[in-house]
Amino acid sequence: MQRNGVVECSVCRSRVVVPSPRSVSRAYDKHRSKMSSKFRALNVFLVVGDCILVGLQPILVFMSKVDGKFQFSPISVNFLTEVMKVIFAIVMLIIQSRKQKVGEKPLLARSTFIQAAHNNVLLAVPALLYAINNYLKFIMQLYFNPATVKMLSNLKVLVIAVLLKFIMRRRFSVIQWEALALLLIGISINQLRTVPAGNTAFGLPVTAIAYIYTLIFVTVPSVASVYNEYALKSQYDTSIYLQNLFLYGYGAIFNFLGILGTALFQGPESFNILRGHSRATMFLICNNAAQGILSSFFFKYADTILKKYSSTVATIFTGLASAAFLGHTLTINFLLGISVVFISMHQFFSPLAKVKDDKPADLIELEDTQNHRSSESSFVNMTAGAADDASHRIGTDERQPLLPT
Repeated sequence: MQRNGVVECSVCRSRVVVPSPRSVSRAYDKHRSKMSSKFRALNVFLVVGDCILVGLQPILVFMSKVDGKFQFSPISVNFLTEVMKVIFAIVMLIIQSRKQKVGEKPLLARSTFIQAAHNNVLLAVPALLYAINNYLKFIMQLYFNPATVKMLSNLKVLVIAVLLKFIMRRRFSVIQWEALALLLIGISINQLRTVPAGNTAFGLPVTAIAYIYTLIFVTVPSVASVYNEYALKSQYDTSIYLQNLFLYGYGAIFNFLGILGTALFQGPESFNILRGHSRATMFLICNNAAQGILSSFFFKYADTILKKYSSTVATIFTGLASAAFLGHTLTINFLLGISVVFISMHQFFSPLAKVKDDKPADLIELEDTQNHRSSESSFVNMTAGAADDASHRIGTDERQPLLPT
């Protein structure tokens, strides 16, 4: 039973603190500090894979345009991407269930599915935000070249850092904030004289509408990423493929509703989700699906900041590929900007930039909880509660640890 920020055991009446956003963040930091070489190798794989997939994405979008326009509906691409990810999650769940040991709760059991659906219902929020962001990725290509789109997307790093600090209570050192400032400087250098003048879109100057889309393009996925990381890590013991099934299922539903809305305004012929697709769009769908699957592993087993910085590394790949295959010119602004971005990344992840742990994790969790307790419950002793919790049998309906030890 939960009351005043404390969960009381129904068996032995011991009390423990309800996990707060900061406790989730602290649990992850403690888990990361004890990370084995296996998990470090996973991080390297995630970064390398993300660089390749994110770098290819704007190139494939650009190749999908005909005479500067899309012959297909961008929403149909997003819908087919979500369907592909749902199929992948189902296949992986079947494979994972066959490898379960005797005595483990079956993943494909109806009770497991219902309980996981209830615990992960809030994944619908980032799914909706991702559906909006995926559509904006296509719109941004109408106003900026692929390399510029990648540089603009790196603005998300600063927004994500602010959200992590105020929502999940993640701590950053002064050196890390300075590194994020350098990142913005590098992006600004690349953006000098990159927007063409004299054109209009929707009756507004192209610069105005482009900046409006940029603002939404930066804030929406940033909120989605932070929310998604918290949702995945707070249910750490749940299979990531089961969580992905719900996340991608919600995404497919939202994109299908978008297709229905488009058909109402543009006519029944727009309901054909395969209209206007080419070989380039098929590669784009596969790339987007792989990128989304890889992102879920970042959010659950790594870090949102690491995910965005790895996407930053993909900028140089995007720039070189667009120059080699699309004939775009690599300006001095781009070369200087990407150099500053790499300096920023090195500074952010430098050992000297790490935040010193001035307070024990238990003390910080106690301070967070006391802000929400009433005066009558302020006498609760966390040390005694933790000892009692370790000595009693945990029921099936009680909360599991945030992260494995």
